[in-house]
Amino acid sequence: MSGLIGKKVGMTSIFDENGKNIPCTIIEVGPCVVTQVRTKEVDGYEALQLGFDDKADKRANQAELGHFKKAGTSAKRKLVEFKGFDNNYKLGDVITVAYFAEGEFVDVTGISKGKGFQGVVRRHGFGGVGQTTHGQHNRLRAPGSVGASSYPSRVFKGMRMAGRMGAENVTVQNLKVLKVVAEKNLLVVKGCIPGHKNAYVTIHK
Repeated sequence: MSGLIGKKVGMTSIFDENGKNIPCTIIEVGPCVVTQVRTKEVDGYEALQLGFDDKADKRANQAELGHFKKAGTSAKRKLVEFKGFDNNYKLGDVITVAYFAEGEFVDVTGISKGKGFQGVVRRHGFGGVGQTTHGQHNRLRAPGSVGASSYPSRVFKGMRMAGRMGAENVTVQNLKVLKVVAEKNLLVVKGCIPGHKNAYVTIHK
């Protein structure tokens, strides 16, 4: 799917024409520079590599600097490939937030907030206090029994247990575009998106 790279600014809410308060997320989208054009003849598939968010040249190695020099742009922090662009963009072209239109629906992909190592109550919604999980004695947030006795003499794969939570690639689909603020490169979408403030996200049509 075609799309652009953005950065999560934060959440707010706006009122619609009926006076209803709608929660929404503000995303700084673009401008994105075409840093590489993938072709079927050379690469075996067609795609555009886009770069977003400037960084100092001293933060890039020589290979990166040469790559960006071909596109005639400064070094970028984030590079992502997108397929399915209708227009024939060329190396060095700039795509702005105007690529999206108010009223259409987009999918937003990002890395969710990391929660660290969590127990079964928070990670999987186990009962905990008051609804003590079957198979435990007096530990109110413990997971309880996890396996049988002599057979099968092991714990089955997929057993819900404590572990690392969050920091996963998450896609939220069908978010409505409420506003496009072209002069400030801002996109306002209905609802929430994954990631912390200033986290990079990709917005797909």
